Amino acid sequence: MHATHRSHYYLQQIVVDQVPYWDYRLFMRIIALSTLKIFREDNPGYLDAKEPTLAWYRHALSADWRAPSDVKQNFGNASILKDGRVVFNIAGNKYRLVVWINYAYRVVYIRFIGTHVQYEKIVGNEFS
Repeated sequence: MHATHRSHYYLQQIVVDQVPYWDYRLFMRIIALSTLKIFREDNPGYLDAKEPTLAWYRHALSADWRAPSDVKQNFGNASILKDGRVVFNIAGNKYRLVVWINYAYRVVYIRFIGTHVQYEKIVGNEFS
């Protein structure tokens, strides 16, 4: 092996070896958790969504969703939409939670939470 090739290989090894173990996705990252918090806190009538949304959050955080089929295994009533979007029924189907999932990077982006009526108003415009 030529000296330049050896040093290049050595540098690549150093970079790989220095990646912390926690950098490898062992769980999902949830982005925009504040959306859930604002929904509950800004609307006193929706305080009953607190425990179900926290339960969804805890479950999603520890999940390993590599594909839409993994989501369906965990949440059989979830609706898989196009382009990585998923709709979850929350609090016994009282609320709808829409997320976009980047399966390759294990990231869940919270896009919307609301009642069925609120969801139906936007479904034709933004999420379908």
